[in-house]
Amino acid sequence: MYRSIGLCLVLLSGVVLSHEMTPTYPTWSISGVEGVKKTTMQIWNSRKDVSFYEVGVFNNKWKPIPFVTAYKIIKIDYLSKVNFDIYIRTQDIVEATYVCSLSKLRSNNESKTLLATRICSKFK
Repeated sequence: MYRSIGLCLVLLSGVVLSHEMTPTYPTWSISGVEGVKKTTMQIWNSRKDVSFYEVGVFNNKWKPIPFVTAYKIIKIDYLSKVNFDIYIRTQDIVEATYVCSLSKLRSNNESKTLLATRICSKFK
């Protein structure tokens, strides 16, 4: 009985310690550069213990797809949001399936953070 309550509390705390990325189903638009498309994403940080998030674009087999953004690791303060653009070659759009953000944990003696979170959006 106590074991299931403890497991439930651990699972619920994982939900609270997360971040959010929108839109859930991003679409590509023109970028102003021939042969390149772009999409705009937003990350909201609800984790007090994390300030940096890494952005990645992947195919349906989770292999990385080349892309460009202002920063692949973005600093986001607690309870703040950041908008960023992702640029990709038109020839890679067919293969690009997911855009993900991964919390980057810092190793120091002050923080006991063990939970990294990854949030992904799927391209339409």
